[in-house]
Amino acid sequence: MRDDLLDPRAVLLRESAPDRAAAIRRCGRALVEVGAVAEPYIEAMLERERSLSTYVGEGVAIPHGTGAAKADILRDALCVVRFPAGVDWDGERVTLCVGIAAKDNGHVPLLAELAEILLDPERARALREATEVSHVMKELTG
Repeated sequence: MRDDLLDPRAVLLRESAPDRAAAIRRCGRALVEVGAVAEPYIEAMLERERSLSTYVGEGVAIPHGTGAAKADILRDALCVVRFPAGVDWDGERVTLCVGIAAKDNGHVPLLAELAEILLDPERARALREATEVSHVMKELTG
């Protein structure tokens, strides 16, 4: 994965959220804080979740905005937000969110690449259990 996609400041490993919406807001806020998206993108992430769950299995969700929010994306980026206590995601327990912001159709290859990493049980476990930013950077950017 391109190493310019993940700013170490967007890797948050000890977060907590009372619910799925708060977890998504935290992901969106991380993307705003590194200058990847404008504020309205957070609402687009919540809107996407209302229409289609971003839960992908193995305790992982990949929140991202709707197509209509492309103008709010300043550059392609990821954030990795870990919720050690877990967040109820419509009956599933999510401990890791990988938020995505991608211009044009950039999210398609990004999702494919992420899926490849997350479908590898060892790599997925390493990400879910990571306690150091450097470990997440190494797992995702090689």
